[in-house]
Amino acid sequence: MTQVPNIRLNNGVEIPQFGFGVFQVPPDQTAQAVLQAFEAGYRHIDTAQMYRNEEGVGQAVAESGLPRDEVFITTKLNNTGHGYESAISALDESLKKLQLDYVDLYLIHWPLPHLNRYVETWKGFEKLLADGKARSIGVSNFQPAHLDRLAAETDTVPSVNQIELHPRLTQVELRKYHEAHGIATEAWSPIAKGEVLDDPIITGLAEKYGRTPAQVVLRWHVQIGNIVFPKTVNPDRMRENINVFDFELAADDVASIESMNTNYRTGPDPDTFGR
Repeated sequence: MTQVPNIRLNNGVEIPQFGFGVFQVPPDQTAQAVLQAFEAGYRHIDTAQMYRNEEGVGQAVAESGLPRDEVFITTKLNNTGHGYESAISALDESLKKLQLDYVDLYLIHWPLPHLNRYVETWKGFEKLLADGKARSIGVSNFQPAHLDRLAAETDTVPSVNQIELHPRLTQVELRKYHEAHGIATEAWSPIAKGEVLDDPIITGLAEKYGRTPAQVVLRWHVQIGNIVFPKTVNPDRMRENINVFDFELAADDVASIESMNTNYRTGPDPDTFGR
């Protein structure tokens, strides 16, 4: 079974660098997909209240027989849940669906700056951390200005920021910000919904290393220090995706992938999303 390295978060919690995402996995297929992911060696599952499939994740954890401390579970606050009390009650609801006493990581899914409630929401997250309902807390889709406000007005630096990140959106400046402030970078849409897989740079490197284009891109994420969790319901592809720890891209090949950046987003702009 593939040995996935851990990354130590700023509060000492260790997170597997490679995980399994269940975005857009239908609720009635989620338990089976997560169980197959466990069989393929995944121990980090990324879900969200918005995905409406937390119950399936919980069912899979219960049926897997894996010790709770060997599985890392992330969920994210629904956009309707901003606010101190609602952020707390939303996690209580998630814990019931997940059949868990705590999650390993709880994220604010989107900053929704037009609402101007992410600071009070974060204070609710700090309470959940103190109460042990979340082992670590973080954010998703936050920009430096949003992170600066949390630093100025609250007491806890997010453990992670989960952002859209792939070869056409390399997020170099935001990654530098994270590194300077002790925030781990998580990458969603890591292969740009497949749009980068036929790029000549990627296909050329796949040929050079005898790997699939997806493996080349996922290996690039690993080497630049990202936490990554590709999504698939195909068991063969699950095994293929996680099989990226037995080869290494040369430094100039990493640089060539970085050169693909065009600041292209497959998803919304965090500064305007939700208006």
